[in-house]
Amino acid sequence: MTNLSFDYDGRTVVVTGAGQGIGKEIGALFARAGADVILVDLDKQALDQAVSEIGARGVVADVSDTDAVARVVDAAVSDTGRLDVVVNNAGILRDKLLWKLTDDDFERVLAVHAGGTFRMTRAAVPQFRTQNYGRVINVTSYTGLHGNIGQSNYATAKAGIVGFTKTAAKELAGFGVTVNAISPNADTRMIAGIPEARKAEIAAQIPAGRFAPPSEIAAAVAFLASEEAAYITGIVLPVDGGMSM
Repeated sequence: MTNLSFDYDGRTVVVTGAGQGIGKEIGALFARAGADVILVDLDKQALDQAVSEIGARGVVADVSDTDAVARVVDAAVSDTGRLDVVVNNAGILRDKLLWKLTDDDFERVLAVHAGGTFRMTRAAVPQFRTQNYGRVINVTSYTGLHGNIGQSNYATAKAGIVGFTKTAAKELAGFGVTVNAISPNADTRMIAGIPEARKAEIAAQIPAGRFAPPSEIAAAVAFLASEEAAYITGIVLPVDGGMSM
């Protein structure tokens, strides 16, 4: 468990893709730091379990659905009176070689990753502007910057999140809102299907020699969401043990 010195008492945090993995750990860390946390996921069973373990609120929602996203933001503001931090972590995989990808494989991945990031951020902006305060942290990927065989849809979505992050940062800076991204390299379900021998080969190529536990990714998110990080906006922070050097 990562110790956190930041204080989020009185802050409201929404985390998408929070039923498990990085999103769940991010929600748990903010809850330990005193925030009112709203976990969002499409998997009700996983979400209910995370809510029970963390002691947070939960909303089942598809982040590619504009109306569902609006309900998440409305619930956060209605329940707590404010919205301070949005962590856009929701994502899916439909990995196939380029010539085997269907339109739906491509468009669905973009709709959840890039579309969900756009919709959730857009929905939060009116409340951010009212408060003259807000933090947005988007989850991108090494693949979005460097590509990966079998993931042209995922790479396109994650690269789009980088461009969105920088543009939103410029548009919202005047309203006391920062928008940043992280590029994590964590031991989660996204790599769970990789054979152990191959995982060891990949880990050996990482300067730190290992994948991060989700708690180390969550700590980076908490820093970017903090008041201490108020002068940081528009960046993509690699949290990858030096892999992207």
